[in-house]
Order: sequence, then C-alpha cells, then structure tokens
Amino acid sequence: MSSSASTALLRTIPIHEVRASAPLPIDEETRRGAREIVDRVRGGGEAALRKCVTQYDGRDPTAPLIYDKEALAEALDSLEPATRALLERTAARIRTFAEAQAKSLAPLDVAVPGGRAGHDVVPVASAGCYAPGGRYPLPSSVLMTAVTARAAGVARVVVASPNPEPIILGAAAIAGADMVLAAGGAHGIGALASGVQGHFEGVDLIVGPGNRWVTAAKELVAGAVGIDLPAGPSELCVLADDDADPDLVAADLLAQAEHDPDARPTLIALSSAFVERVNGELASRLSALDTRAVAAEALSQGFAAVAPDLDAAIRAVDALAPEHLQICAADPAGLKNRIAHFGGAFLGEVSAEVFGDYGVGPNHVLPTGGAARYSGGLSVFTFLRVRTWLAMTHPEAVLADCADLAGMERLSGHRAAAEARAR
Repeated sequence: MSSSASTALLRTIPIHEVRASAPLPIDEETRRGAREIVDRVRGGGEAALRKCVTQYDGRDPTAPLIYDKEALAEALDSLEPATRALLERTAARIRTFAEAQAKSLAPLDVAVPGGRAGHDVVPVASAGCYAPGGRYPLPSSVLMTAVTARAAGVARVVVASPNPEPIILGAAAIAGADMVLAAGGAHGIGALASGVQGHFEGVDLIVGPGNRWVTAAKELVAGAVGIDLPAGPSELCVLADDDADPDLVAADLLAQAEHDPDARPTLIALSSAFVERVNGELASRLSALDTRAVAAEALSQGFAAVAPDLDAAIRAVDALAPEHLQICAADPAGLKNRIAHFGGAFLGEVSAEVFGDYGVGPNHVLPTGGAARYSGGLSVFTFLRVRTWLAMTHPEAVLADCADLAGMERLSGHRAAAEARAR
C-alpha cells in the first residue's frame, strides 16, 4: 500500500499532552439524557419501554419485546450450518477460558484463633448481558457476556440488544440465555435493572459493552444493581517502534475506528517518519473500507504522539490507560510488564486485537475511559461473589481483645455481646 498521504488522518500532538487529551468517559448532557430515559422506563413499565424502543431503536411498536427460549431455538435452527458452527466454536473457546479462570479461584478454609474461617465462591443469581447492535449486529458480544455468565454458574441470564436479528437470537441460544430483550441504549439498561412486569424481574448484575448512553445508564443504575465496568466506545492504543509494519498498525487502528464515531484510535510512536507512514497506509486502507464514514470520524477523534524513547512512550500509554493496547515493538512481553494501566494487551504484530474481539480466549469486554487504572476486564470473576464465614469453637482465645476494642470505641453493646460468650 502507499506510504504517503496528502492529509494526515491521525493528527499529531505533543507527547506531554497525551493525558490531557483523554475525554471524560461520560459528558453531562448524555448523563442527564440517560437519567431521564432510565426514570421513564422505571416509572412507566412496559408501555414506556415500548415507546423508547420505537423512538430510539426504530423498531415497529408491535414487534416482539421479549424472545423466549423457544424463539431463540427457532432462530438458531434458521441459521446456515456454517454460521451456527462458527458461533458454536467461538462459544466453546470462550467457555474453556472462563472455566479455567473459575478453577483458579477456590473455596478457603483456614484456622484462626478460636476457630476457623474461610470463604465460599458463589455466582450471582441473575445477570443482564448487554450486546450492542444499533450499527452492526454483534453476536460476539452476546457470546462473550452470556457464555461467561453461564460458565460462572449464573442461574438466570437475560440478553438485551437493540436489533434482535436471527444471528443475535441464535448466539443467545448457543450461550444458554433464558431470553432476549429487544431494547438497546439507556432504556435497555433501565429495563434490565428494573425488570419488565409480566416478563422478567430485574437482574442482580448488568454487564456488557455499549456506547456512551449505555455506559451512562449503567453508571446510573449502579448500586441498585451491580455493574461490571465502564465499557464505552472502543479505544485502541498502538505502541510501535520504527521496525513495526505501518500497514499492520493502520489495519488495527481502522478495525477499532469502524466500531463507532466516538471510538478512540491512538498511536504512540518513536519517530515522526513512522507516523507519516502509518497515515499513508490509513488513507489507502480507508478508501477501500465499507465503514469508512464511521472510521474517518473516529480517526478525527484520535491522535498520534511521538515519544523520544521507550520510557516516555510507556509513560504516555499509562497516561491513557487504554482499553486495548497493541504492542508492535521488540520484546512486547517485556514492554507489557513495564506498563501499569491497560484493559487487555496484544503482544506483537501477529496478535491482532481483532483476535481478542472474536473469542480466542480472554473476554473482549474491557474498561474504557481510563477505568483500567482501577478495573480489569469482564471475566468469570465478574459473576462470582466471594462470601466469607467464621465458625468459633473457643472464643476465649480472642474474647478479651474484642471486648477491649469495643471498650475503646465506646460501644458497650459490642462489648457485652463478646463477653456473653465467656465460659
């Protein structure tokens, strides 16, 4: 491909401005709008939800709102055998990785002074799995969320998606979902949280990626229900040295840019010449892309920055705390170990981020908006609760300490409850 371009699709910013360039995950206008929608659905029930589905998702008001297991099975049977087999293979890879993760977290039973203590690992009772679909059908997100929930042992799984095409419903069937709610955006999240009377009760935990409206709504319902993490518009940061292939870097940036106009493709390079080569390849690839209108808008949201050395490049990546980190440089594993903040890392040019998108193993639902500083991606652990327990047989071993601490805190009832166990 050509390595020249008349116009740079990725603007270049100074390396010290990388942190300041990161936008707030949710703007106040979106947050206010999402709150109004969530409140409408919570207060107005099914009638309000149907109006939102018509208004925001563009669906026929008489179309089904809920697809039960029978409808999911029918949709699965309608798929071409090759399509069904592809979805089943992908689900199997996701399930294998999730089950291996689950085995790494075991129950605990340990001696403590006066008795024993430990924890049990149990799943949440119900989960709502959101799968975007307003712009493109994304069966991969159905599989990533619902398969992982089932691998964790979740008893009730409700999938929500704004465009319930047969491939979405079929993926939900393969994942073992109980039903699909045909609603997206903030209203879909609101319905998962509050339930739809006569159809299903609100869930305990909501997971899954989405646009800024979905992210805002998850933030609003958090507390009443659990949420996984902020998983808004897609982010990719490519860390590349001068020996990287500029065409592969451009391909990876465009793969993320086509997700959403709000997506954030970024490049941290070690020379201006490499950035120029990547911009040339972006221009060549973009012209042949069916999704070029969306991708071009997302590229305008992104940037490139040139670091004087690898240490500065690593600091820039940490400043971004990107959702996806593609390392196209010598010793990618070593560089990964020096970087503190990222959602998921893809090591070397062969390890394209799109392989992560399509169910090779690790989950593709990852923290955005800098949330990688305090959160990891969706995993089987998201659906599990670690519940502790204590069984005392000889309370006298700690009774005096507990009573004395209660006295220090001037909590006489606590002290009395401890001393009541004296023999």
